[in-house]
Amino acid sequence: MENKFLFFFFIFTINFFSQHSNITLNGVIIDSNKNTVPYAAIGILSKAMGTSSNDDGEFFLKLTRENLSDTLTVSSIGYKTFKIKVQDFINQTEKIIVLEEEVVSLGEITLIKPDYYVKKALKNIKNTTLSSLHQLTILYRRFSTENNTPRFLVEHYMHVLDRSLTINEFQEASVLEIRKSVDYRYVKFKQNFHAAEMIAKQNPLRGDFYANDYNWKVTGDSSYDGEEIIIVQGNEKVKPGNWVRLYIGVVTFGIYKLEKSHNNATYIYKKDKEGKLYLSYHNREFKSKEPITPHLKNLLKLKSNTIDLSYRHEAIVLGVEKDWKNINIKSNIKGNQLDMGDYNLPYNEMFWNHLSMPPDSKFYIKNKKELESIFGVPLNIQYKAVNSSKN
Repeated sequence: MENKFLFFFFIFTINFFSQHSNITLNGVIIDSNKNTVPYAAIGILSKAMGTSSNDDGEFFLKLTRENLSDTLTVSSIGYKTFKIKVQDFINQTEKIIVLEEEVVSLGEITLIKPDYYVKKALKNIKNTTLSSLHQLTILYRRFSTENNTPRFLVEHYMHVLDRSLTINEFQEASVLEIRKSVDYRYVKFKQNFHAAEMIAKQNPLRGDFYANDYNWKVTGDSSYDGEEIIIVQGNEKVKPGNWVRLYIGVVTFGIYKLEKSHNNATYIYKKDKEGKLYLSYHNREFKSKEPITPHLKNLLKLKSNTIDLSYRHEAIVLGVEKDWKNINIKSNIKGNQLDMGDYNLPYNEMFWNHLSMPPDSKFYIKNKKELESIFGVPLNIQYKAVNSSKN
């Protein structure tokens, strides 16, 4: 009897782990002309699982065997939405997904004043976006540069509590995991806040953004998930050099993408299973000049008494959680005046090695390569040398 029980337990254990073992999906998103498709949304909408392709169209997604019968959905601006069973994708010899371009013809729509779409989009933000309390899981990267050369990297794995695009800041935020490179900077310029807060605070959709302050014009058209998109650009009436570009659905008036001249920032949004939009990807670059001592001026062979500095930011949203029961944020950012480079948590190498995220973007690869080349030390070695390991 005992042997039968052990045999049953053994078989049950094998079945349990085989059903729950991880599956790694690696692939590339291309179009019919074999051009890669950047920042495409890839996921299982019914289970709020997903990721995004990098700027080379590559994606990486961890699932379990329970997801084999689920449907993988791929969406991107300008293309028809593509769907495939997870098992069917795994069975493919080549892990390539080809998106078909969606031809749009706005015709009479372009005759309507472009500010009409902007005003409707702003008015409908609460209806088109995820406006209930939700948690975003974010991988936040910041490269510090001097004279256009990256000299320090900080990466934070975070949870951010957000309510709506109608509110100009995140409700709460928590840094869970950290890793840093060696700090090669000469001028250690710091911010007295966590840089991730600026994702919300510098998003014009979340602040006092008035369509009448801009001169609007149509600059193009596209599509997303079967909906035609009109691309409009607004230049400030007072300072025409400042502009905002919006990608707006002509039926839902949802804003799928935002670009702006300030900090050369980009915000990309994707849909959840109810069709509500939430942030998927963001990048920006903050530039400044700081005075330097005569000694540093000579050392760096500069002609000016100032040095060009910048922060290059990249935020990748790895997941969204809407069930309040699964949200547990203990904020360690709000009211904290620390620069994100000064946060200290034990370095968990195992966590970073097993973190599921999109393949490295061109932004990350370029900056990483330049940072490593300073003294020829790979980042993984720098992480071990600089960060205190978790026991």
